[in-house]
Amino acid sequence: LDDPSLYRQMVGSLQYLSFTRPDIQFAVNMASQFLHQPWLVHLQAVKRIFRFLKGTHSHGLQLCKQSSVSLTIFSNSDWAGCAATCRSTSGFCIFLGSNLISWSTKKQPTVSRSSTEAEYRALAVATAEAKWIQFILRDLGIYLCTPILAKCDNIGAIHLAHNPVFHSRSKHVALDYHFIREKINQGDLTVSHVPTSQQLADIFTKAVSAAKF
Repeated sequence: LDDPSLYRQMVGSLQYLSFTRPDIQFAVNMASQFLHQPWLVHLQAVKRIFRFLKGTHSHGLQLCKQSSVSLTIFSNSDWAGCAATCRSTSGFCIFLGSNLISWSTKKQPTVSRSSTEAEYRALAVATAEAKWIQFILRDLGIYLCTPILAKCDNIGAIHLAHNPVFHSRSKHVALDYHFIREKINQGDLTVSHVPTSQQLADIFTKAVSAAKF
């Protein structure tokens, strides 16, 4: 594009709108990666997002009153999903009871050497966000009735979170991500497996089929 200012304004508007429309989070994140030098194909993709929003303007988040207070995390990653850098994309969504209150799509800062590492990094980011929400709830005088429940569809990442032995083949995982294990040992976090077909965070890491979306 000769003048990328229009593209940047459109993407900026979509970023603001994604605060209340988690269904466009991944698409907006992808569009944001081409702000420096967008092409015509990128502008067409952004216009398609606007057409989708026009057809679903009545969609939104529904918040319901809950009798019990609990936090549930769905975390996922798209291993080496970026064709240019081979970096993975982390995505998560956090529920307070049955209410969706937080979500994110973000490219990981470094290349992951395995899908387990990519999933584990995504789980760590999601856990940090959930702990931050827990601290805010405590400041408001609201306490969780159960430990934070994290759901992941990668068996290797779940085993790594529970395994007290730090194997040499997992040493390339940054040590600061192992605070997950600490939270598990303290009883603040429970990690369980969820089938890929029931992984709600899929829409934050990759483009999914229309039927699943």
